[in-house]
Amino acid sequence: MEKIKIITDSTADLPEDIIKRYDIEVLPLLINFGEKSYRDGIDINIHTLLGKMEKSNVFPITAQVNPQIFLECYNSYIKQGYKIVSIHLSSKMSGTYQSACIAKEMLDTEDITVIDSLNVTSGLGLQVIKAAKLKEAGFGIKEIESGVGEISSHIRSTLFFNSLDNLVKGGRLPKASGIIGNILGIKIIVAVENGEMAVIDKVRGSKRALRSMIEYIDKKGIKKGEIAVLLHVGETDILNTLREDLKYRKIDFIECEVGCTVGVHSGTGACGVFFVESY
Repeated sequence: MEKIKIITDSTADLPEDIIKRYDIEVLPLLINFGEKSYRDGIDINIHTLLGKMEKSNVFPITAQVNPQIFLECYNSYIKQGYKIVSIHLSSKMSGTYQSACIAKEMLDTEDITVIDSLNVTSGLGLQVIKAAKLKEAGFGIKEIESGVGEISSHIRSTLFFNSLDNLVKGGRLPKASGIIGNILGIKIIVAVENGEMAVIDKVRGSKRALRSMIEYIDKKGIKKGEIAVLLHVGETDILNTLREDLKYRKIDFIECEVGCTVGVHSGTGACGVFFVESY
């Protein structure tokens, strides 16, 4: 049986127990805060980051994993006889995927498969978990690549933010969406679509926002045998109700907390669900 290593980056926002269970290598993106740089999840955690952001007028900048880091990581596992499946955040949001491709080309080997998730946070995380489960079942890197590709275009999300200010500052949403989101009582529901953030609904009030999210999940359906992810950071008006609703409807889900790279853009007070739709 092939020795396979699953590698991803810190934007997958996977809980520590899953990382340890499947022995996943997680490469950190950088958070540049003024003149200081921090490795996401290693030198700084989300709660420290949000605290610093509240006290500072400086908006942090996130930076991709560079090719040299990938090269060193890949080389160390190749030397140990591993084949590698490397899955990363959307190429439309970061150069991390391109860095991984450059490192693979430098090593000139077919023992590395690099996958553009066209997603981020738990949308990427679901693909990494899929890869890890296929590895555990004894599949090779090509079968794992195929299995991840099968669900990739069917991953859906519905996300609620207390404020869209950071998404606009970080260039993830157009300024007009932020202006609408700041109108009294208007709540904007966001999703990852085609590798980028997109507005999928506008409603008035938190109760209607919750209803919109649940209706979206019901409309798409969750594929049998696949888990959902309840993602959150900080407190929102709807997190607890959303959690209880998922439990009530017996949806199989895990909870993940937003990491630092994604947290720069979400700010404090965001939650949502990522899932594989029925197809």
